[in-house]
Amino acid sequence: MKKIIQISLFALLFFVATNNVLAQKVITNDPDAQLKETLYKKYKKEVQSYDKKDFDALFFEFFKKQKDKSLTLTQEEFYTYTIKIAIYSEKLGLLYKDQKEEAQRTKQEWFNKSYSDYLNSKK
Repeated sequence: MKKIIQISLFALLFFVATNNVLAQKVITNDPDAQLKETLYKKYKKEVQSYDKKDFDALFFEFFKKQKDKSLTLTQEEFYTYTIKIAIYSEKLGLLYKDQKEEAQRTKQEWFNKSYSDYLNSKK
């Protein structure tokens, strides 16, 4: 009986310790992470309903605006485009299981785009 209590107590302590370690938030050094997460939540359902034609229009509109030297996107506009493209990449990973890793990598690349890098490219 004493052994069962010891094992149960050990298991409980192990569970509590493991839960605390795994529940910690990941700290990012991206100053725009909060904005990106907000936009991700805002547009996720909308973008998941996109078909190929909608995505192509979004993608080409973004590159057209990005290359236009007389136009500078605001921070929110820039991240709206990049996050929408990231969400669509995620959707492709869900649709085509054999391309899941590539879709995740592409999604992460779009999430990692930086507004400051965009502004530097405009100079």
